[in-house]
Amino acid sequence: MKTAKIWAALAAALLVLSSCQNAAVPQEPSTPSSAPTDSVPESSEEEGLVFDHSMALKYAKNFSVDYYKGGYKAVTIADGKKFLIVPEGAAAPENYDEDAVILQQPIKNLLVSSNPTVSLINALGELDAVSMTTTDTDAWYIDEVKSAMAEGKISYVGDGQELDYEAIAAGGVQLAVFSQMLTEDVAAQLENLGVNILVDHASAEEHPLARVEWMKLYGALFNEEEEADRLVREQDELVGSLAGQAPIDKTVSIFYITSSGSLYVRNADDYMAKMVGLAGGKYAHADLGAGKSGTTKMELEAFYDIAKDADAIIYVWSMGGRPASMADFLERAEVLSDLKAVKEGNVWCTTPDYFQVSDTLGGMVSDIRLMLEADAGTDTLTYLNRLK
Repeated sequence: MKTAKIWAALAAALLVLSSCQNAAVPQEPSTPSSAPTDSVPESSEEEGLVFDHSMALKYAKNFSVDYYKGGYKAVTIADGKKFLIVPEGAAAPENYDEDAVILQQPIKNLLVSSNPTVSLINALGELDAVSMTTTDTDAWYIDEVKSAMAEGKISYVGDGQELDYEAIAAGGVQLAVFSQMLTEDVAAQLENLGVNILVDHASAEEHPLARVEWMKLYGALFNEEEEADRLVREQDELVGSLAGQAPIDKTVSIFYITSSGSLYVRNADDYMAKMVGLAGGKYAHADLGAGKSGTTKMELEAFYDIAKDADAIIYVWSMGGRPASMADFLERAEVLSDLKAVKEGNVWCTTPDYFQVSDTLGGMVSDIRLMLEADAGTDTLTYLNRLK
């Protein structure tokens, strides 16, 4: 009996010692492979959400998507705006971040003011979710959108500055998506109507392919993540295939001239200029507007000094008039006829839909490569047409 008591005491002591050792060694939490390990949000009992993983993004820096158990998704935009996507049939968790906008799936009745955003939604097969736009029918070059507007599925509610707020209120818009061109006045009017606003920051991204990757955000809204991943990967692979090819020792100038005669050149850090680099070429205006996207207004003489020896010109058709021929192009300024690219017949115009689509941006980069490699017999590419 005495021996049994001794063994029992020893067993109890060992059990206590083992428990203390386990408590002293912290356990590493498991992290899904798709989530960046340095930005995993903590799960919160108070919020009623259990973190699962974060969306993997290769290029985009201006949004993030975190996934929680039960199909909940938290979206954060670069401007600090937060959205919680709640699955169909589920309720929003109690005590969740009061600053977050709750979006109940299915998400529909969207007002989308950004044309490239419409192209991303259309590529996902979710155009039916868009009910209003700020681009009228005749100005669209995406066939599916033109058809939807002709059938009355998408209505025009005024340009981005003057909207038909009565129609918007009557339409029960669930979410309005605008580019960063959204003004404070329009935002205030929409907020007074109770319309939630998401500002798309794709145009502020550093890498051109990040604009395509914003499709993943819209994929999250519509539960089309797999399709978004596939489409983004296709464009990434197109550009990636060019990276292994030898660079082409040719320079490209990108510009347009307004109807009033003002000349605007794409800045060196604009996404179009970067696309030239991805295609293996060189941008002629490498020092212009460093650190800036968009364009810089230039005097014709200053432009000529830089562009006179450029091997090719990409003329922005949708912004600087719409030349149908080389003669139309040269009417804009007499000095243009002295440019090397003009003399050699290497002036190309963007197609009308160039600035309306973001889902095929990798294809646009491929077109620039083909333009740089084109012989005299090549006149028409997918997004670029040679002026004759």
